[in-house]
This record gives sequence, C-alpha cells and structure tokens, in this order.
Amino acid sequence: MAAADETFEQFEEDDGTDTTLALCSAGRKRLFSKELRCMMYGFGDDQNPYTESVDIIEDLVIEFITEMTHKCMEIGRTGRVQVEDIVFLVRKDSRKYARVKDLLTMNEELKRARKAFDEIKFAGKDALIN
Repeated sequence: MAAADETFEQFEEDDGTDTTLALCSAGRKRLFSKELRCMMYGFGDDQNPYTESVDIIEDLVIEFITEMTHKCMEIGRTGRVQVEDIVFLVRKDSRKYARVKDLLTMNEELKRARKAFDEIKFAGKDALIN
C-alpha cells in the first residue's frame, strides 16, 4: 500500500511539471498578467488570484484581440487597422460601443489638455526670455 501511495504522489508531481512545461513551451510570453491580476482584484477576486485563472483570462483576452484585429484588417482598408474599423465592428454591442466612444472622447480631451499645457509652457519660456 505504501508503494502505491508513493507512486501516486510521484504521478501528481510529474503531472504538475508537465502542465508547467506545456504552458512555457507554448512560447507565449505573458503580456497582461500584472494588469489582469489587478483587474481581477478590482472586480472582487482575491488579491493574489490563481495563476491558472490569470492565464486562462489572458488567453481569452489575446484571442479576442487577435480575432478583432483580423476582422479589422478584412474590412475598410485591407491590411490596416483603423479606429473606424473597430467602431464599425462593435457598433451592435451597445456596451462595447459606449466604452469605445468614451475612450475616444477621453483621448481627444487628453490631446487638447496636452496641447494647452505645451502652449502655456512655451509661452512661459518666451516671457522669461523677453
């Protein structure tokens, strides 16, 4: 019986190692792990979520981005991804559409604020020189 227990424990260790090697051997660098962990915590998960959970969500995110990019490259100007193409693809999903519009509006506001800041900074240098 003891020999069977040792074999079983050894099998469990080997199984975990194979899974880790399979994830690493895929050659995919984890790009969003830190951000996804923070987002998961913000949405109510544990402060340190399971690595497997983060990896699954990251795979889903990468798959979504890849599919959207391929679809964007097929419509509009072939081979190029443009903002209008993304808006076109999400137009029927009201939540995604609203979020895209919010982000685009916020981006424009940030551009205007940076421009105004640079103008003030530039005008301040002129005043010091004269």
